[in-house]
Amino acid sequence: MKTLEQLKQSGALAGVKVLSLTHVIAGPMAASFLGDFGADVVHIEQPGKGDPAREMGDDKDGVYLWWKVAGRNKRSLTLDLKSEKGRAIACKLAQWADVVITNMRPGALVSLGLSWEALHALNPKLVYLQISGYGRDGPRVADPGFGKAAEAQSGVVYITGFPNTPPIHTGFSHADAVTGLVGAYGVMLALYRKKSDPAFDGELVDLALYEGLYRLIEWQVIGYDQLGKVYERSGNRPPMVPAAVVNTYQSREDEWITVTSGTTAAVTKIVRMLGLPVELYSTARQQGEASKFLDESLAAWIRQRSTEEALRALLQADVVASRIYNVRDIMADPVFAWRENIVKVDDHELGPVRMQGVVPKLKNHGGEVWRTGPRLGEDARLVLGDWLGMSDTEIDALRAEKVI
Repeated sequence: MKTLEQLKQSGALAGVKVLSLTHVIAGPMAASFLGDFGADVVHIEQPGKGDPAREMGDDKDGVYLWWKVAGRNKRSLTLDLKSEKGRAIACKLAQWADVVITNMRPGALVSLGLSWEALHALNPKLVYLQISGYGRDGPRVADPGFGKAAEAQSGVVYITGFPNTPPIHTGFSHADAVTGLVGAYGVMLALYRKKSDPAFDGELVDLALYEGLYRLIEWQVIGYDQLGKVYERSGNRPPMVPAAVVNTYQSREDEWITVTSGTTAAVTKIVRMLGLPVELYSTARQQGEASKFLDESLAAWIRQRSTEEALRALLQADVVASRIYNVRDIMADPVFAWRENIVKVDDHELGPVRMQGVVPKLKNHGGEVWRTGPRLGEDARLVLGDWLGMSDTEIDALRAEKVI
């Protein structure tokens, strides 16, 4: 495992400075993706309370676990943004930074003097990622935005589930997580332009919470535009690919297996494995008309076999299938171990903890997890003293005034 200093020298984003005016999931996750590759991320939190994410999810003896991952690879600085001195420090940090990330409401950013326009005037080369529910302007600019509402708006929830059953959300913060990823991508686009364009005049990355997921369903808009089709829930089979054999199936041991065969050639492999006459199920039209029969035949075939026996036979037939993993399966899986998808990190409260490794892998300038979520405000002297040049006396006075 690299040390922090090694990461600062070798990470793909070593030297990039990020001010994170964010809380909870989407904004902090965008910052995490940058911090994983060596960017210096300063996460601003409310004095005395901190990011609400510090108390999300399960805890162990009062120590909340999610924060250890959500806050990793960041510096924590508490700052009262409602105070004049707190806002002045935030503005100094925006001048220090290459990137500002925020998911505060647009109106609040304007009133605090931390909007894109205000900070761009202070730092013309700044890259500013603004995440909001419905965009930084427009008809719903003042409305609060949350991940589950964004998932509903994106179209994902409507097509997720089985026919004649209610639409369902996925089992994690889907829109928030995808927004974090797309936000980090937007920042990287802007940083590339900054590096390559001598006349670069900063960049505003304006991202609504629903947009990442909405963009990923490539076929829904063109299908409606050209066919007038509203795609409905169809279980595990994608609505746009009616000939596919895609579903989850139970083995003899009542364990679950997923099989995915979305092309004509792939479905033909299942037909051949089941011993059915290939000439009757060789075209997309034939497979579409027989999809229910093929699905039921495969279900019966898997039900007669153990999980390992079924998976082995599916693999031999070149059919794409997998056990449906729970987290225990993930922790025991040799592929996750080989790819170092699970790393062990020392935590100041829990000792060694395991969490997701850095994704994606870069051969020459890869990332590292060098710390878990920090204690609230523990990096005040580093950020304010070493990076902004304040004296210990000034920092102590800010703490006494509850600015930090």
